[in-house]
Amino acid sequence: MPNPFVHVELNTTSLPKAKAFYSKLFAWKLTELPMPTPGGAYTMIDVGEGTGGGMMKQMCPGAPSAWLPYVQVKDIDAATKKAKKLRAKIMKDVTEVEGMGWLSIIVDPTGAVLGLWEPKGE
Repeated sequence: MPNPFVHVELNTTSLPKAKAFYSKLFAWKLTELPMPTPGGAYTMIDVGEGTGGGMMKQMCPGAPSAWLPYVQVKDIDAATKKAKKLRAKIMKDVTEVEGMGWLSIIVDPTGAVLGLWEPKGE
């Protein structure tokens, strides 16, 4: 399937509260990654079968906690430029996630936020 949803990320105002809540609500395996993020921690979510994700501290001051889905693309630069041409706003331009791949975050013409993801080695 072209362009599948591949990752869902929680940007939260309280990482400890979110981890406590979701670890009790679901049988998710939460694993801390040693990644330098502005909030200082990144937690991978392994859901078993299905699309996993991650949790991190909300990076936008004053923004509420929110889930952000990511769609896999073959060429992050081309996909981001195409989204802009189709009148999306670029919330975060193409950014490398060290050792893993590249992401960008767009806001579609209806106001919905979506992440684009190109894994390393694809």
